[in-house]
Amino acid sequence: MAAKILVVDDTVHNVRMLVDLLIAKGYSTVTAASGPEALAKVEAERPDLVLLDIMMPGMDGYEVCRRIRANPEYGILPVVMVTALDPTRERIKGLEAGADDFLTKPVNVGELVARVRSLLRIKDLYGTVQAQAAELADLNANLEERVRSQVAQLERLGRLKRFFSPQLAELIVTGGAADPLKSHRREITVVFVDLRGFTAFAETAGPEEVMGVLHQYHAEMGRLILEAEGTLEHFAGDGLMVFFNDPVEMRDAEERAIRMALAMRGRIEALVPEWRRSGYDLHFGMGIAQGPATLGAIGFEGRWDYGAIGSVSNLAARLCAEARPGEILISSRVLYKIEALITCEPKGELSLKGFARPVPAFNVLGLKTG
Repeated sequence: MAAKILVVDDTVHNVRMLVDLLIAKGYSTVTAASGPEALAKVEAERPDLVLLDIMMPGMDGYEVCRRIRANPEYGILPVVMVTALDPTRERIKGLEAGADDFLTKPVNVGELVARVRSLLRIKDLYGTVQAQAAELADLNANLEERVRSQVAQLERLGRLKRFFSPQLAELIVTGGAADPLKSHRREITVVFVDLRGFTAFAETAGPEEVMGVLHQYHAEMGRLILEAEGTLEHFAGDGLMVFFNDPVEMRDAEERAIRMALAMRGRIEALVPEWRRSGYDLHFGMGIAQGPATLGAIGFEGRWDYGAIGSVSNLAARLCAEARPGEILISSRVLYKIEALITCEPKGELSLKGFARPVPAFNVLGLKTG
């Protein structure tokens, strides 16, 4: 689109001459015959450059230029003053009024075109710089917002990793899973684990020995929990509670729980001889149950835990307490889901604390072969 130039002069002949020259060079023009009309045309036409005669009745070119510059919106609008007076003296007054350049009457065509092109190029460059500055400011603002958002995500991710596998925590933070910290109800498979003989061991061993065993035990069990993508509800000393099918539903929750339990037993059985050589009489027991639970954040501001509330957690804990060293006791509901996967032996009906009726239990021997 051709640049638009406002020609301001109270002499019709001068206006016609300038307009003809500018149109011949490919510019668009608008005209004004007085200072007030010029100011009105600046508002209405939004020219790209103003050719402004100095000597006009009523309001001279200096006053027009000052009023143009008084509006910050026109701070980069090029204003070229045209005068037949003493160029040196008028130049100083014009610069003080805010003019960008001067032309002396009679106007030299080559000089006119050169001045117009130069000032329009400068205006375009300034406009580009301003646009880039605005874009940069917008990018910086967006960057600051993204940084704040990412810091918040990292903080949330750090909290979620206390309970979930890293992959699952990432999924929750990025919106690939519903917010698990809101209270909700779901069918879960709960695995409860602890060490047999740990209480006696902790009473007789030194604190450093106890911490060393716990560190080794937690590291081994934690690795297997993460591999199975289980959710760690809590660990207290030698006791661990893990559940499956929350916060992301799993079609194979029972199978994951059993495979993790067998892997844990295998790892503990490899550690038992080492512990015994150190004089520690420790082994392993586990309980697995399935049922509905209410899940979500439990605690208070600054200290939240992720919990599963329901009889299924109590049942897994009671089965774990009844398990002999090396046993993995499961409920009949779990057995029904994975009977084709495992070999097991019945343990009869157990009278468990908190349960009015005896509970059938089964000891998992291993995975079926073939």
